[in-house]
Amino acid sequence: MTNDYLALWLTIKLAFLSTLILLTFSPFIAWWLAKSKSKFRPLCEALIALPLVLPPTVLGFYLLLAFSPNYLPGQFWQSITGSSLAFSFSGLLIGSIIYSLPFVVQPLQAGFVTLGNKELEAAQTLGMSRWLKIKHIIIPMTKRSFILAGVMGFAHTLGEFGVVLMIGGNIPGETQVLAISLFEHVEAFEYEQAHKIAAGLLVSSMVMLVFIYTFLQRTDTNRTDAKAGKTHAN
Repeated sequence: MTNDYLALWLTIKLAFLSTLILLTFSPFIAWWLAKSKSKFRPLCEALIALPLVLPPTVLGFYLLLAFSPNYLPGQFWQSITGSSLAFSFSGLLIGSIIYSLPFVVQPLQAGFVTLGNKELEAAQTLGMSRWLKIKHIIIPMTKRSFILAGVMGFAHTLGEFGVVLMIGGNIPGETQVLAISLFEHVEAFEYEQAHKIAAGLLVSSMVMLVFIYTFLQRTDTNRTDAKAGKTHAN
């Protein structure tokens, strides 16, 4: 079971780092997609949403080629680190960020689309800086979208298989995540160990989904009560 515990730790580490990095730059992408009228926006939206419809093994295959020393990204990485990007945790992290990008960008984009302009215009009139508008207006008003994006990104990374297998292989302690460890146990007819991993992933996924929908329901209820209170006051 030692390798399974290593796979558990690696999976949590991968999901946490992927989600943290995605939440760092995805809001800027989502904001541009929500507010831009550029003719290139549909193309950008399609590229970001591509992992939703593309078979993970296809994405993993092209990432594997890009990460190899024969192509520019892999060559550049090896020149500055001295190690290969393919079959490494760093490669898994980059692949996970790309694969989970739409699960973080799309909830944020939906939240920014529904964000009204009255508050932003008032802040502009008061001379608030961009950072203050983000801190005091945009983030509080779209907190629901940020939480949803974070949980969805984390949960999606936990279950990755095709992409991580293609670009990371099955190296215990380095690239072997829980989904790959589960597959390995099934191949070896070790169904008891496979059941423990599968059940753990099932329960954790269910808990996160229940959290999401409970949070969304409470948020909708609070908004409805607030609107009713304003209507009654008027």
